[in-house]
Amino acid sequence: MYAVIETGGKQHKVEKGKILSVDLLKDEVGKKITFDNVLLFVDGDNVEVGQPYLDNVKVTAEIKDTVKADKISILRFRRRKHSMRKIGHRAKHSKVEIKNIKLESK
Repeated sequence: MYAVIETGGKQHKVEKGKILSVDLLKDEVGKKITFDNVLLFVDGDNVEVGQPYLDNVKVTAEIKDTVKADKISILRFRRRKHSMRKIGHRAKHSKVEIKNIKLESK
């Protein structure tokens, strides 16, 4: 059984027990959260596709940690002008463990 959820403008395939890295969530570490934006739910031969979301499927998870991603280096260079600017960026992510995928009856 697995589902496809949307969070932070990205889509993630999730299964029970899987740990994934999503964009920073505002909740603190150890808090349980629910993802309501479920796009797809598959359980054996039972496949449900949302248009755009499924109302009867909820994915519950627990925030495990907040980490920083690898540093991205940006170099802006203007040829023949002797002008160069180097900046960097390091995004924050939340590590989330999927606890349960629940299909509610309609």
